[in-house]
Amino acid sequence: MGTSNPGVTAQANPVRILVADDHEVMRLGIRNLLESVPNWTVSDEAGTGREAVDLALQSSPDIIIMDITMPEMNGFEAAAQIAQRRPDIPVIMFSLHLSEDIVARFKSGPIRGAVSKSEAARDLLDAVRSVLSGGTFFPPKTSSRPAS
Repeated sequence: MGTSNPGVTAQANPVRILVADDHEVMRLGIRNLLESVPNWTVSDEAGTGREAVDLALQSSPDIIIMDITMPEMNGFEAAAQIAQRRPDIPVIMFSLHLSEDIVARFKSGPIRGAVSKSEAARDLLDAVRSVLSGGTFFPPKTSSRPAS
């Protein structure tokens, strides 16, 4: 067992991911997708924005996947609260609808990426990789300029 595996990074600890979405089936699907990557684990799941903030501050995940629309506190508010106290934890917003206005709001705040739920199978893993490596990930469709 002591041999190196060229396909796996030599990382002592797994990447710990917090998934926040108010739909249990969506959290399960995200977990299955994320945990298909070697050395990635969903360490916590939150069903409300408030729970996401509490879990982020308690468990210090490496990255957070956050739904925008959740009970008790929406994803924007939760991300802002997390960023105030733990700006080192990057957040990727996850939503059914990503309009140019919404993505523009992400780019000016603590959000490091955004993925549409309809494109999750294609984009979510790339978004997590990009953000973990210090970059950002925003949908290409939103790069066009809004009319003045």
